[in-house]
Formats: sequence, C-alpha cells, structure tokens
Amino acid sequence: QVQLVESGGGLVQAGGSLRLSCAASGRTFSSAFMGWFRQAPGKEREFVAAISWIGGIPYYVDSVKGRFTISRDNAKNTVYLQMNSLKPQDTAVYYCNAVKGSSTSGWSSLFDSWGQGTQVTVSS
Repeated sequence: QVQLVESGGGLVQAGGSLRLSCAASGRTFSSAFMGWFRQAPGKEREFVAAISWIGGIPYYVDSVKGRFTISRDNAKNTVYLQMNSLKPQDTAVYYCNAVKGSSTSGWSSLFDSWGQGTQVTVSS
C-alpha cells in the first residue's frame, strides 16, 4: 500500500490560486503515475490530473486544462497541484493517489485506500 498526506487546501475567492501538496510513502513505485482526484458534495470522486514519475508527462481532465498544473519532486516523493483561476465549481475535497490507466482509456486510482484529502472552497 501507499500512504498519502494531502495539504494546501483553503478558502479562496473566484479567480484565486492554491497549491496542493501530496506526500507519498510506501509502494509509490507500484505505479508509473501519481494523480489528483476531487469529490464535491453529493458527487462521485472524479479524476483531475496525473503525472508520470519518469518524464513528468502531465494529463488533465478537460475542465481544468489551462488552469491547473501538476508537477512532482521525485526526491521528495511529493506531487503538487498548482490551481489558478479557480472557479466555484472547483470546490471539493482533493485527494491524491497512485494512478492507473491512460489518456485514451481513462484514469482510476490504483489503491482503494485514500488519505484524508484537503478541502478547497472557492467563493463567488
């Protein structure tokens, strides 16, 4: 398994920015990718972004392209999500996890266990 600790969430106004961090430990080598997911109230958890540990190739859901940037620090086993131009519809609890899949087949979490997540609230 992998242990995941998310941080960096908060309350911001629309148009603002936040940077989320995910410190991963354990079997992070089990997947070539790490990713971010989010779950809004009353909705299912959805994929947001993924990045390969090697090469740092990013993938995004269409709704965040051009606004969010995923990055990683391999030495620290940490993945980041820079979120700019935030919108009220970005409000959710954000989680990270090892990821499986592809840009054509879609992305899902590799592990069933999740961290505590970090709350992002965007006011209008």
